[in-house]
Amino acid sequence: MQLRDAGVVVTGAASGIGAAMARRFAAEGARLVLADVQAEPLAALGAEVGARTILCDVADPAAVAALVAEADDVLGPIDLFCSNAGILVAGGVEVAPEDWARSLDVNLLAHVSVARELVPRMLGRGGGHLLQTVSAAGLLTQIGSAPYSVTKHAALAFAEWLAITYGDRGLRVSVLAPQAVRTAMTAGIDGGGVAGVDGMLEPDAVVDAVVAGLADEAFLILPHPEVVEYFRRKADDYERWIRGMRRLQARFPGGIG
Repeated sequence: MQLRDAGVVVTGAASGIGAAMARRFAAEGARLVLADVQAEPLAALGAEVGARTILCDVADPAAVAALVAEADDVLGPIDLFCSNAGILVAGGVEVAPEDWARSLDVNLLAHVSVARELVPRMLGRGGGHLLQTVSAAGLLTQIGSAPYSVTKHAALAFAEWLAITYGDRGLRVSVLAPQAVRTAMTAGIDGGGVAGVDGMLEPDAVVDAVVAGLADEAFLILPHPEVVEYFRRKADDYERWIRGMRRLQARFPGGIG
């Protein structure tokens, strides 16, 4: 898709990849609605790029429905919805149930809420594009965080299902799957931790890949090109891949950091 004159919504827009998307999309000529839970930085960014801003906790389906309805009125209609908001909770089986639930709500069910509201609208007018930030953890795994790994795998599976089910009816779906990116999520992690073995990218570099991927209507958008080779190795020999990931974990006993 082309961004000029497109109506675009970005969640998780107040910082990091979302803020970089907003700035680049504005520069490309898109009309924007930006959403986040962080009021002050969101308002500042909206003023900077000339976008409508809406406070929205994507974990709340009612808030997502209200966001879609307002954005659809403002943009008339939404051409591209970027479900970029996400959270990372460190830990494994010891993680508290409420942290698992929050991870599921933000990293997976928020995508479902968006699709519930938008897919019928997009199909009714012949098409639209959904971009979901799933991280390389969705294709591989995230050493040090079971909730992140599980919810990002699930988000990838949902995106696949949408693309298969509605692709022939005009719905385009893309997943953004970088490894380490220099954002608030990776702040204080030296070199990006285990996710940064192939280098930590700046958000602007990630968005370069996003713009190219959207233009090609690609399903997989991989700012770290190494990820596709790791994914092939995983599919080719699952047992070998798991052994290799154990060795990688041994190099980073602290997990994420």
